[in-house]
Amino acid sequence: MHSLHIPTPLVEPDWLARHLGHPELIILDASWHMPASGRSGKQEWRRQRLPGARFFDFDQDIRDKASSLPHMLPDEAHFAEAVARLGIGNHSRLVIYDSLGIFSAPRAWWMFRAMGHQQVAVLNGGLPGWQRLGLPLEQGEPELPSPTRFQAHRQRHWIADADDVARALSRADCRVLDARSRERFSGEAADPRAGVRPGHMPGALCLPFGELLTADGRLPPPQQLRRQLAPLLSPEHSLICSCGSGVTAAILALAATLAGHEKVAVYDGSWAEWGSTSDRPITLGH
Repeated sequence: MHSLHIPTPLVEPDWLARHLGHPELIILDASWHMPASGRSGKQEWRRQRLPGARFFDFDQDIRDKASSLPHMLPDEAHFAEAVARLGIGNHSRLVIYDSLGIFSAPRAWWMFRAMGHQQVAVLNGGLPGWQRLGLPLEQGEPELPSPTRFQAHRQRHWIADADDVARALSRADCRVLDARSRERFSGEAADPRAGVRPGHMPGALCLPFGELLTADGRLPPPQQLRRQLAPLLSPEHSLICSCGSGVTAAILALAATLAGHEKVAVYDGSWAEWGSTSDRPITLGH
Protein backbone atom coordinates (compact mmCIF):
# COMPACT_ATOMS: atom_id res chain seq x y z
CA MET A 1 0.00 0.00 0.00
CA HIS A 2 1.26 3.50 -0.85
CA SER A 3 2.49 5.81 1.92
CA LEU A 4 -0.18 8.22 3.17
CA HIS A 5 0.50 11.95 2.89
CA ILE A 6 -1.56 14.41 4.93
CA PRO A 7 -2.02 17.30 2.50
CA THR A 8 -2.85 20.17 4.85
CA PRO A 9 -3.13 20.89 8.62
CA LEU A 10 -6.94 20.72 8.23
CA VAL A 11 -8.63 17.75 6.53
CA GLU A 12 -12.26 17.23 5.61
CA PRO A 13 -14.39 14.26 6.77
CA ASP A 14 -14.64 12.82 3.26
CA TRP A 15 -10.83 12.73 2.96
CA LEU A 16 -10.55 10.91 6.29
CA ALA A 17 -13.36 8.51 5.40
CA ARG A 18 -11.51 7.53 2.19
CA HIS A 19 -8.36 6.69 4.14
CA LEU A 20 -9.86 4.83 7.11
CA GLY A 21 -7.92 1.62 7.67
CA HIS A 22 -4.65 2.86 6.16
CA PRO A 23 -1.88 1.26 8.27
CA GLU A 24 -0.05 4.58 8.79
CA LEU A 25 -3.17 6.49 9.85
CA ILE A 26 -3.98 7.04 13.53
CA ILE A 27 -7.07 8.96 14.61
CA LEU A 28 -6.94 10.76 17.95
CA ASP A 29 -9.84 12.10 20.02
CA ALA A 30 -8.47 15.13 21.91
CA SER A 31 -11.79 16.28 23.38
CA TRP A 32 -11.51 18.51 26.44
CA HIS A 33 -14.21 20.53 28.15
CA MET A 34 -14.08 23.54 30.44
CA PRO A 35 -14.13 22.30 34.06
CA ALA A 36 -17.50 23.97 34.74
CA SER A 37 -19.18 21.98 31.93
CA GLY A 38 -19.28 18.74 33.92
CA ARG A 39 -18.35 16.79 30.77
CA SER A 40 -15.53 14.25 30.41
CA GLY A 41 -13.95 13.89 26.99
CA LYS A 42 -12.53 10.51 27.93
CA GLN A 43 -15.85 9.10 29.15
CA GLU A 44 -17.60 10.29 26.00
CA TRP A 45 -14.84 8.74 23.85
CA ARG A 46 -15.39 5.41 25.61
CA ARG A 47 -19.07 5.57 24.66
CA GLN A 48 -18.70 6.73 21.04
CA ARG A 49 -15.80 7.62 18.74
CA LEU A 50 -14.52 7.57 15.19
CA PRO A 51 -13.42 4.07 14.11
CA GLY A 52 -10.20 3.09 15.88
CA ALA A 53 -9.79 6.49 17.56
CA ARG A 54 -7.40 6.64 20.53
CA PHE A 55 -7.81 9.17 23.33
CA PHE A 56 -5.19 11.92 23.59
CA ASP A 57 -5.42 13.28 27.14
CA PHE A 58 -3.47 16.54 27.26
CA ASP A 59 -5.22 17.66 30.44
CA GLN A 60 -4.31 14.86 32.87
CA ASP A 61 -1.76 12.62 31.17
CA ILE A 62 0.30 14.30 28.44
CA ARG A 63 1.20 17.44 30.38
CA ASP A 64 3.95 18.89 32.56
CA LYS A 65 2.96 17.41 35.92
CA ALA A 66 5.50 19.56 37.77
CA SER A 67 3.71 22.77 36.72
CA SER A 68 0.84 24.28 38.71
CA LEU A 69 -0.56 25.72 35.46
CA PRO A 70 -3.20 23.73 33.55
CA HIS A 71 -2.12 21.27 30.82
CA MET A 72 1.33 22.73 30.10
CA LEU A 73 3.41 21.07 27.37
CA PRO A 74 5.56 18.31 28.90
CA ASP A 75 9.24 17.78 28.15
CA GLU A 76 10.40 15.68 25.20
CA ALA A 77 10.88 12.48 27.22
CA HIS A 78 7.42 12.54 28.81
CA PHE A 79 5.73 13.42 25.50
CA ALA A 80 7.60 10.70 23.61
CA GLU A 81 6.82 8.03 26.19
CA ALA A 82 3.12 8.98 26.38
CA VAL A 83 2.48 9.03 22.63
CA ALA A 84 4.49 5.82 22.11
CA ARG A 85 2.09 4.14 24.57
CA LEU A 86 -0.71 5.22 22.21
CA GLY A 87 1.03 3.34 19.40
CA ILE A 88 2.20 6.56 17.71
CA GLY A 89 5.59 6.47 15.98
CA ASN A 90 7.44 9.08 13.95
CA HIS A 91 6.09 7.46 10.77
CA SER A 92 2.44 7.81 11.94
CA ARG A 93 0.01 10.03 10.07
CA LEU A 94 -2.31 11.68 12.61
CA VAL A 95 -5.79 13.16 12.30
CA ILE A 96 -7.13 14.73 15.48
CA TYR A 97 -10.73 15.62 16.28
CA ASP A 98 -12.83 16.77 19.22
CA SER A 99 -16.48 16.42 20.17
CA LEU A 100 -17.35 20.13 19.81
CA GLY A 101 -16.24 20.66 16.20
CA ILE A 102 -13.15 22.87 16.42
CA PHE A 103 -12.22 23.45 20.06
CA SER A 104 -9.54 21.35 21.72
CA ALA A 105 -8.19 19.30 18.77
CA PRO A 106 -5.95 22.19 17.58
CA ARG A 107 -4.20 22.12 20.98
CA ALA A 108 -3.11 18.52 20.35
CA TRP A 109 -2.15 19.42 16.75
CA TRP A 110 0.06 22.23 18.09
CA MET A 111 1.65 19.90 20.67
CA PHE A 112 2.72 17.48 17.93
CA ARG A 113 4.06 20.34 15.77
CA ALA A 114 5.93 21.70 18.81
CA MET A 115 7.49 18.26 19.27
CA GLY A 116 8.63 18.02 15.65
CA HIS A 117 5.89 15.85 14.13
CA GLN A 118 4.65 17.36 10.86
CA GLN A 119 2.27 14.75 9.44
CA VAL A 120 -0.63 15.80 11.66
CA ALA A 121 -3.96 17.46 10.89
CA VAL A 122 -7.20 18.51 12.56
CA LEU A 123 -10.53 17.11 11.32
CA ASN A 124 -12.63 20.06 10.17
CA GLY A 125 -15.97 20.05 12.00
CA GLY A 126 -14.83 17.32 14.39
CA LEU A 127 -17.24 14.66 15.62
CA PRO A 128 -20.39 16.73 14.85
CA GLY A 129 -19.30 17.22 11.22
CA TRP A 130 -18.56 13.50 10.89
CA GLN A 131 -21.97 12.61 12.34
CA ARG A 132 -23.80 15.06 10.05
CA LEU A 133 -22.49 13.10 7.06
CA GLY A 134 -23.66 9.79 8.54
CA LEU A 135 -20.12 8.40 8.60
CA PRO A 136 -19.33 5.30 10.72
CA LEU A 137 -18.81 5.44 14.48
CA GLU A 138 -17.55 2.89 16.97
CA GLN A 139 -18.95 2.03 20.39
CA GLY A 140 -17.92 -0.22 23.24
CA GLU A 141 -14.63 -0.85 24.99
CA PRO A 142 -11.76 0.48 22.84
CA GLU A 143 -8.89 -1.77 21.80
CA LEU A 144 -5.56 -1.19 23.49
CA PRO A 145 -2.92 0.02 21.00
CA SER A 146 0.42 -1.74 20.67
CA PRO A 147 3.17 0.48 22.13
CA THR A 148 5.92 1.64 19.80
CA ARG A 149 8.77 4.20 19.81
CA PHE A 150 8.55 7.95 19.25
CA GLN A 151 11.36 10.49 19.21
CA ALA A 152 10.32 14.03 20.13
CA HIS A 153 12.31 17.07 18.97
CA ARG A 154 11.12 20.24 20.67
CA GLN A 155 10.63 23.08 18.18
CA ARG A 156 11.27 26.27 20.13
CA HIS A 157 9.74 28.53 17.45
CA TRP A 158 6.28 27.03 18.03
CA ILE A 159 6.37 27.75 21.79
CA ALA A 160 6.23 31.11 23.58
CA ASP A 161 6.75 31.84 27.26
CA ALA A 162 5.91 34.96 29.25
CA ASP A 163 9.23 36.64 28.44
CA ASP A 164 8.70 36.03 24.72
CA VAL A 165 5.27 37.66 25.02
CA ALA A 166 6.66 40.65 26.93
CA ARG A 167 9.23 41.23 24.18
CA ALA A 168 6.66 40.79 21.42
CA LEU A 169 4.30 43.35 22.96
CA SER A 170 6.94 46.06 22.54
CA ARG A 171 7.94 45.19 18.95
CA ALA A 172 6.36 46.58 15.81
CA ASP A 173 7.08 43.39 13.85
CA CYS A 174 5.17 41.15 16.32
CA ARG A 175 1.53 40.64 17.18
CA VAL A 176 -0.05 39.00 20.23
CA LEU A 177 -3.59 37.73 19.54
CA ASP A 178 -5.89 36.75 22.43
CA ALA A 179 -8.56 34.15 21.67
CA ARG A 180 -10.69 34.79 24.78
CA SER A 181 -14.10 36.47 24.67
CA ARG A 182 -14.22 40.24 24.37
CA GLU A 183 -15.74 40.42 27.88
CA ARG A 184 -12.84 38.55 29.44
CA PHE A 185 -10.31 40.49 27.34
CA SER A 186 -11.72 43.84 28.50
CA GLY A 187 -12.04 42.73 32.13
CA GLU A 188 -15.84 43.15 32.15
CA ALA A 189 -16.11 39.42 32.91
CA ALA A 190 -14.17 37.86 35.78
CA ASP A 191 -11.68 35.13 35.01
CA PRO A 192 -13.08 31.65 35.76
CA ARG A 193 -9.87 30.66 37.57
CA ALA A 194 -9.39 31.73 41.18
CA GLY A 195 -6.57 34.22 41.72
CA VAL A 196 -6.34 35.26 38.06
CA ARG A 197 -6.79 38.98 37.42
CA PRO A 198 -9.19 40.25 34.74
CA GLY A 199 -8.02 42.14 31.67
CA HIS A 200 -5.37 41.62 29.00
CA MET A 201 -1.75 42.27 28.12
CA PRO A 202 -1.05 45.89 27.11
CA GLY A 203 -0.82 45.92 23.32
CA ALA A 204 -2.47 42.54 22.73
CA LEU A 205 -5.29 42.32 20.20
CA CYS A 206 -8.56 40.46 20.76
CA LEU A 207 -9.74 37.84 18.28
CA PRO A 208 -12.27 35.52 19.98
CA PHE A 209 -11.77 32.08 18.43
CA GLY A 210 -15.50 31.67 17.76
CA GLU A 211 -15.41 34.61 15.33
CA LEU A 212 -13.22 32.53 13.00
CA LEU A 213 -15.61 29.56 12.92
CA THR A 214 -18.62 28.98 10.70
CA ALA A 215 -22.08 28.51 12.25
CA ASP A 216 -21.63 24.72 12.17
CA GLY A 217 -18.27 24.77 14.01
CA ARG A 218 -15.85 24.53 11.11
CA LEU A 219 -12.88 26.60 9.98
CA PRO A 220 -13.57 28.35 6.65
CA PRO A 221 -11.29 28.12 3.58
CA PRO A 222 -7.80 29.70 3.73
CA GLN A 223 -8.74 32.73 1.62
CA GLN A 224 -11.52 33.62 4.06
CA LEU A 225 -9.16 33.17 7.03
CA ARG A 226 -6.68 35.50 5.31
CA ARG A 227 -9.41 38.15 4.98
CA GLN A 228 -10.41 37.75 8.65
CA LEU A 229 -6.82 38.00 9.90
CA ALA A 230 -5.73 40.83 7.57
CA PRO A 231 -6.97 43.73 9.78
CA LEU A 232 -4.90 42.40 12.71
CA LEU A 233 -1.64 41.17 11.20
CA SER A 234 0.29 41.02 7.97
CA PRO A 235 2.18 37.98 6.63
CA GLU A 236 5.56 39.31 7.80
CA HIS A 237 4.49 39.70 11.45
CA SER A 238 5.64 37.19 14.04
CA LEU A 239 2.51 35.97 15.81
CA ILE A 240 2.01 34.74 19.38
CA CYS A 241 -1.43 33.31 20.19
CA SER A 242 -2.79 33.40 23.74
CA CYS A 243 -6.07 32.52 25.48
CA GLY A 244 -7.17 31.37 28.95
CA SER A 245 -4.95 28.30 29.31
CA GLY A 246 -3.38 27.59 25.91
CA VAL A 247 -6.21 25.57 24.33
CA THR A 248 -8.18 27.95 22.10
CA ALA A 249 -4.98 29.90 21.33
CA ALA A 250 -4.12 26.88 19.19
CA ILE A 251 -7.24 27.52 17.08
CA LEU A 252 -5.78 30.93 16.16
CA ALA A 253 -2.40 29.28 15.49
CA LEU A 254 -4.01 26.71 13.19
CA ALA A 255 -6.03 29.40 11.39
CA ALA A 256 -2.95 31.58 10.87
CA THR A 257 -0.97 28.59 9.58
CA LEU A 258 -3.75 27.72 7.13
CA ALA A 259 -3.80 31.36 6.02
CA GLY A 260 -0.10 31.11 5.13
CA HIS A 261 1.56 32.73 8.15
CA GLU A 262 4.89 31.06 8.91
CA LYS A 263 6.03 32.65 12.20
CA VAL A 264 3.39 31.36 14.61
CA ALA A 265 3.73 30.38 18.28
CA VAL A 266 1.36 29.57 21.16
CA TYR A 267 1.88 31.12 24.60
CA ASP A 268 1.58 27.91 26.60
CA GLY A 269 0.88 29.48 30.00
CA SER A 270 -1.51 32.03 28.46
CA TRP A 271 -3.69 34.16 30.73
CA ALA A 272 -3.67 31.52 33.50
CA GLU A 273 0.01 32.40 33.95
CA TRP A 274 0.12 36.08 32.96
CA GLY A 275 -2.99 37.05 34.92
CA SER A 276 -1.76 35.34 38.09
CA THR A 277 1.78 36.81 37.98
CA SER A 278 1.71 40.08 39.92
CA ASP A 279 4.63 41.74 38.12
CA ARG A 280 3.17 41.23 34.63
CA PRO A 281 1.33 44.36 33.45
CA ILE A 282 -2.36 44.21 32.60
CA THR A 283 -4.83 46.66 31.14
CA LEU A 284 -8.62 46.91 31.17
CA GLY A 285 -11.04 47.99 28.46
CA HIS A 286 -11.15 47.24 24.74
